[in-house]
Amino acid sequence: MSEENNTNVQAIELEHESLSDSVRALSPTRLVMKRFFRSRLSVVGLVIIVFLFLFSYLGPLFIPYGETQVFPIPTEVKVTSSESFTGADGQKYTFFDVSTGYDNYRAAPSKEHWLGTDTNGMDVLVRLMYGGRISLTISFLVIFLESMIGIVFGGISGYFGGKIDMLIMRLVDILNSIPTLPVLIVLSSVLQATPVSIIPVGSRIYYLMAFLTIIGWAGTARMVRGQILSLREQEYMVAAEATGISAKAKIFRHLVPNVMPQLIVQMTLGLGSIILFESTLSFLGLGVQIPKAAWGTMISLADPSKGQSILQYYPNLWIPPGILIVLAVLGFNFVGDGLRDAIDPKMKR
Repeated sequence: MSEENNTNVQAIELEHESLSDSVRALSPTRLVMKRFFRSRLSVVGLVIIVFLFLFSYLGPLFIPYGETQVFPIPTEVKVTSSESFTGADGQKYTFFDVSTGYDNYRAAPSKEHWLGTDTNGMDVLVRLMYGGRISLTISFLVIFLESMIGIVFGGISGYFGGKIDMLIMRLVDILNSIPTLPVLIVLSSVLQATPVSIIPVGSRIYYLMAFLTIIGWAGTARMVRGQILSLREQEYMVAAEATGISAKAKIFRHLVPNVMPQLIVQMTLGLGSIILFESTLSFLGLGVQIPKAAWGTMISLADPSKGQSILQYYPNLWIPPGILIVLAVLGFNFVGDGLRDAIDPKMKR
């Protein structure tokens, strides 16, 4: 009987060993990535973002035109009418009505210029690429700086609490109450009135984005504070307290890393908002100025106040930048939603 029991135990152990060999445990990172790539919208968003980066940063390497290179529009002299008259001196003169045939609005799409040239004679496709560089660079820079400031203030507020927490949160409330877009427009007007010798025209958009960074970290700080308030009472924090490590190490070595998944999701979703802010300011003529390229500046060519011609007859000048703005915002939102669903263990799979 004992031999039979030993045989059964050995069989069970062998079965467990074979099962453990066939089953491989996934790390938390790999599990999140598996859930992320399971969502079709997340994959679509990632493909869109990769395409925009390749288009903006590698595209100009394959086109021999520069961002501000102007291509002359050929003119053709046409005599539409003539009329003879006698001058005051009694001599006969002939009046000719001459038209140069100059198209003020652009050259049509061609093999050399796939999307044609704009009102200034610059290649539209090339300017789309360089405009993407400005939009993507500014959005990532602003989000990175906002997150860094928000992590510092949110971590300090959530860990120490008390008067420090109250002071930082009141500052956050003040920043959240500022109407962002109207203040940006007013600040843009102030910058426009500033002499070029003090603030160059090409640098004004960076001053505006710096202001957006100053008031934009409040949301990140509030989120980090809320997460740390719940994490600081966990058992591993009690153990860290017993080891006697410094408050700085507790915040940035133990608490902040546990907030990073939610922070990455918030950063991804915020990228689309920054692109919309930059495009709106450029459209209103308060951001990137010609001859520099920006998607919003390119759309502003179709402003009805400047005439209906471009809006009605030249969609190649304003539809492509509009499509790229929509794709950028959708791509970042799809990736942000996918990360949120992959990180949250409560979501149904």
